[in-house]
Amino acid sequence: MARKKGRDVSGWLIVDKPARIGSTDVVGRVRWALDAKKAGHAGTLDPDATGLLAVALGEATKTVPYLTDALKAYDFTVGWGAETSTDDVSGAVLRTSDARPDAAAIAAALGRFRGDIVQVPPSVSAVKVDGARAYALAREGEAVDLQPRPLWVDELELLDARADAADLHMVCGKGGYVRAIARDLGRALGTFGHVVGLRRVWSGPFDVDQAIPFDRIDRANIDELDAALLPVEAALDLPRLQATDMGAVRIANGNPGQVLGHAEFGTEVVVSHDGRAIAIGRYMGGEVHPSRVFVRG
Repeated sequence: MARKKGRDVSGWLIVDKPARIGSTDVVGRVRWALDAKKAGHAGTLDPDATGLLAVALGEATKTVPYLTDALKAYDFTVGWGAETSTDDVSGAVLRTSDARPDAAAIAAALGRFRGDIVQVPPSVSAVKVDGARAYALAREGEAVDLQPRPLWVDELELLDARADAADLHMVCGKGGYVRAIARDLGRALGTFGHVVGLRRVWSGPFDVDQAIPFDRIDRANIDELDAALLPVEAALDLPRLQATDMGAVRIANGNPGQVLGHAEFGTEVVVSHDGRAIAIGRYMGGEVHPSRVFVRG
């Protein structure tokens, strides 16, 4: 079998995604610029959205589920008086209203969208329906019947209110759609709403302030990009233990190995050796049973 071309690059590159570029396009650009063998991302941003996109390279792709499950924060603007086919400004207007909520009404309505809620995803979304993406079905003109999905909303706050729009800040868990919040909030306020601006400001441990601008993602800047890479374990909010020399050998080969220090029995931990993460596993009293092993290049 021919060996896959590219460098063995592992780590996280945090990118500030601009509008009108897809998340997969950003991943492809990062992979090309770094000549990396493997890349992925944790949490799709809509093409019109901006902000933090965490790109995983090489062994960091094994930690993507941990970041996908983490809380994420968004700043967004809701435009009042129109509901669209995509629940944002890119869609066709489906219905309109002359009603405009004031700041007090908006603030009062936000409580019902905090905590454990359910939301119906936008019809143009990546949710799968019988194996096909909802957005693909919608573009083919098929009616999409999406079921409500649970969502944890940790924070939802009003930042500013104007006659035709409001700025909000939301922190939510996995699977949240800001566009659905805008749509449902509009309906709750006796009008219609859609997203006119959306920016992800942080995701798990990563903040947009540490992100590389998209226009810097170029092979000419490969040294700068290499220097900006965060370690594989940067996305992991787990206890960290050090493996002994022999334990590191065993763990690297997928076997239980001895570690120094301790954690609660059965806890998932990150195991390091010589300053580098080598695995994720369960602490079983003096040793760790690995579940994900990182190849050491």
